[in-house]
Amino acid sequence: MRNAERRLGRETDPEVGKLLADAVGELQLAVYELRELARGVHPAVLTDEGLAAALESLVSRTPFPIVLDVDEERLPEQVEATAYFVVCEALTNMAKHAHASKATICAHRRDGVVTVEIEDDGVGGAFAKDGSGLRGLADRVDALGGRLTIDSPPSGGTRIVAEMPCAS
Repeated sequence: MRNAERRLGRETDPEVGKLLADAVGELQLAVYELRELARGVHPAVLTDEGLAAALESLVSRTPFPIVLDVDEERLPEQVEATAYFVVCEALTNMAKHAHASKATICAHRRDGVVTVEIEDDGVGGAFAKDGSGLRGLADRVDALGGRLTIDSPPSGGTRIVAEMPCAS
């Protein structure tokens, strides 16, 4: 795909260029996800360095700009893993469905609760239906005693917030 982009050069119809760029982004995300799955679900950087480093690594591979605001402190393993997968699923949905041009990811611990918030400027319309990745995440967050909320009005972007108890 990158070769096609280079061969077509600047003379390319803008719509074709955007289609190629979107396809490259989706392929990059798919390859990254396959690599993470092949490593045994938890990426090594999450286990070794924590959530902040894992999210920095993840964001560096996304096809759109993302502002990242994450506390550096280590969290309990299950909380870090759940927070990481919430972000992964949100970014996957953005790449596949949202047509977003940018996003913000925040993760902070305050008063014994870790809050992870992912917001994009895409088309909206996301919800946690049975069998979906978001439903699975909601169940995973709930299993830790937390909650996942999704605010995604049609044509209004998407905001996903996971709140999980976490001892201070």
